[in-house]
Amino acid sequence: MAYDYRQLTAAEREEVLRQRRERGYPLHSPPHPFRDKGLYFLTASNYEHVPIIATPERRTEFETRLLAALRDIETEVFGWVILPNHYHVLGDFESLDLVSSALKQLHGSTSREWNLADGQTGQRRVWYKFRDRMIRNEAHFYRALNYIHINPLKHGYIEDVYDWPWSSLFNYADDAEYGREWLREKWKSYPPGDFGKGWDE
Repeated sequence: MAYDYRQLTAAEREEVLRQRRERGYPLHSPPHPFRDKGLYFLTASNYEHVPIIATPERRTEFETRLLAALRDIETEVFGWVILPNHYHVLGDFESLDLVSSALKQLHGSTSREWNLADGQTGQRRVWYKFRDRMIRNEAHFYRALNYIHINPLKHGYIEDVYDWPWSSLFNYADDAEYGREWLREKWKSYPPGDFGKGWDE
């Protein structure tokens, strides 16, 4: 990530760039090698993980706008969570090109609005580019969903997962077809383990 990169020595930076060139990756942003239709787990964070989605009102508004942007590109969203400095989405996407375009527009508009509201115009970068992970199988899917739902607890914002309203947890908990027992069964069967370790800190 960009804020890790700046901590490297000049020699270490050159080695990172050499490896990325050899693999055909973008030099300073997360690689998106698979761009076709499929199930993906997405992560986007505020630049340097500064908590800019810091207020409940801002999280509520951003959640609404994010889900609307994904609906507009015909994404079937299975899970999401909005935290003060990043968010995750689990969905069935038509293509990552459509996702990139939608998130670029959303991130651009929210950057401008939040910088104006916070008196940071021209001084603050709000977003870092999103990362994606293609879902491999059913177990991977449910581990990702469980990871999304426990994320606010993992980061110490709450003591009970049901205390965080900005996630898809209640879509399952309050649905007659699923419910809390279904969530508990999926948790026991597919605990997230170290899902996200190293890139969601």
